Amino acid sequence: MEKIKNFLQKFTVMEGAVRELWIIFASKILTILAYSLVNSTLVLWLSSDIGLSDRSAGFIIASWSTVLTIFTVMVGSLVDAVGIKKSLITGFFLAAFARFIMAIFAVKWIALPFGLLPLALGEALQTPVMVAAVKRFSNTKQRSMAFSIYYAMMNVGFALAGWTFDKIRLALGEYGHYVLPVLNLQISTYQTIIFLGMLFTLPNILMAWLLIRDGVEATDEGIKIEKAASKYQDKTFLQAFILSSKDAMSEWFRIFSGLWTQPRFYKFLAFFGLVVFTKLILYHMYYTFPKFAIRELGEGAPVGRIFGTLNAVIVIIFAPLIGALTQKFSAYKTVIIGTSIAAFSVFLLAVNPAVFSGLANGFLGRAIAAWLDIEGSVNPLYCAIVLCVILYSIGESFYSPRLYEYPAAIAPKGQEGSYLALSMLPYFFAKFFVGTLSGFLLEKYCPAQGPRNSQMIWLIVAGMALLTPLGLIVYRKYIKVEEAGRDE
Repeated sequence: MEKIKNFLQKFTVMEGAVRELWIIFASKILTILAYSLVNSTLVLWLSSDIGLSDRSAGFIIASWSTVLTIFTVMVGSLVDAVGIKKSLITGFFLAAFARFIMAIFAVKWIALPFGLLPLALGEALQTPVMVAAVKRFSNTKQRSMAFSIYYAMMNVGFALAGWTFDKIRLALGEYGHYVLPVLNLQISTYQTIIFLGMLFTLPNILMAWLLIRDGVEATDEGIKIEKAASKYQDKTFLQAFILSSKDAMSEWFRIFSGLWTQPRFYKFLAFFGLVVFTKLILYHMYYTFPKFAIRELGEGAPVGRIFGTLNAVIVIIFAPLIGALTQKFSAYKTVIIGTSIAAFSVFLLAVNPAVFSGLANGFLGRAIAAWLDIEGSVNPLYCAIVLCVILYSIGESFYSPRLYEYPAAIAPKGQEGSYLALSMLPYFFAKFFVGTLSGFLLEKYCPAQGPRNSQMIWLIVAGMALLTPLGLIVYRKYIKVEEAGRDE
């Protein structure tokens, strides 16, 4: 009984958390719901609505992801200078505007520069800011559980997005249309999904503006509120924003340049450089998996529920439990365990689907058919995908929450935003690589027309993912950074 009581107490540390932390959790659901809807649709929208080939769409995805990463790295120190509330409001507004443009204008010279580009900046002003906010709004005892809940809320958003993505495609058809009631404008199925992403962004603007207080911080001694006085109280909002941005850029340069003088910062970058290889799995699930699944399983294949919803539900359940059970484990050790499981999961897609015929004709096949409303026999590939997603999700539940906690745990006070943003720096190369590689792999091994060898795609992805746990083990003594409050 004592052990059970101690275990349950791990969850009660959140009692008395500041309201801003719960607002961040709620905002994260909507942020990910909007992000995942648009991101899952992006490669399909580029080909179907904008008219690009697999390779061209992959190149655009690669370029956009690279710009997004650059913006994320650049704004991290800007966040440290400007503050959480202003950064969030700006990011939410830009994302909503960009998604509206992409949903209404299926024209390359409008949708790409005025949609994708501001969307990259809007997204960059969300994730690192919200992660920094979780640290700012939680004390030391609450931190591990706060990051686990934050990650669980993120996956609530993914689950809702996967379900919504499939329902819209099922209702309108893969290449159908919808007429916006107020504007009386006909938009495609994929534009409709992007438009929903815009609508889900709007409540976040209001929550950040009305409910988050300036200068709030949760400490081990209690809640502190140190609201900074505005330097430009006699100026209009636009003038104050411009002047504050100039001040922030000066402060950003000072903080950013100072990071490169810290020895632990290079170890930190090496750590995330290795983690990238397993994170490639997630990028391929966004940019390679949708076309792969639709081509192998047919139009209308429930790609959102197969990965997005199932993955999210498992992580929602396991992430808090694993977070509670591994509180004393270092982030480094937990990441090794999780990335090993995640990497091995992808090999299930690299074998011939016929291997899973027995499962497809048995209980698992019947369960999948009932869940996904499949009539007739179940394609064995469904079993391979479901088993892969289950195993990957368990691994993700170990490592992914700690990727948020690790930079927050080792960053010097006042530089959390910079560290959290710069943890994305290795992804600068990974996203461009995946976007470009995705188009090439689909064209070569899983074309829309002609013979396919789709298993080769996932063999390549799985092989690269294994480099993460192997590298972290081999170079442990060189790149591991001591974490406060962790035994090992």
